[in-house]
Amino acid sequence: MEEFAVAEKPKSLVAVSQFLTFSLGQEEYGIELLKVQEIKGYSAITPIPNTPPHIKGVMNLRGAVIPIVDLRLRFGMEAIEYTQFNVIIVINVGTRVMGLLVDAVSDVLNVAPEDIRPAPDFGAHADTRFISGMASAGDKVAVLLDIDTLLSDADLTVAADPDSDVGGDEPVATAEAS
Repeated sequence: MEEFAVAEKPKSLVAVSQFLTFSLGQEEYGIELLKVQEIKGYSAITPIPNTPPHIKGVMNLRGAVIPIVDLRLRFGMEAIEYTQFNVIIVINVGTRVMGLLVDAVSDVLNVAPEDIRPAPDFGAHADTRFISGMASAGDKVAVLLDIDTLLSDADLTVAADPDSDVGGDEPVATAEAS
């Protein structure tokens, strides 16, 4: 019987994952490039009452009305006044299309599987379920997001149907009188 030698894959053919990186403040984040449908400049967002504060509202994308999630607010960061320099990343989450409002898009990061580090353990006080890993992005570290976990079914239900009771216990942001 003949023996066949199994050739190893050359390093150049090793599977590489691609992530679209973006910034929120001074931090870099990444989402799987395959989840990204398009990148749009900031445009009008119509607020929807009785949604969580991080659901900014909806926008018209070529006839389709899509919910917009402000990732700054979703991560508990300080809200900012958005300008034409901010960006909406249109993504596919399951069968739905949504927009992520971010400060700026940075680059496409090519990462080999062995270069993705697990999320650090911050203990029981920090929810890191939505972090799929960490990767080097130049001199910074990009937090790689599991967008399906980050935008849970509860968020998607509220965004798709503002009259639903899901997420109704969350406080609603209100403007204070000056």
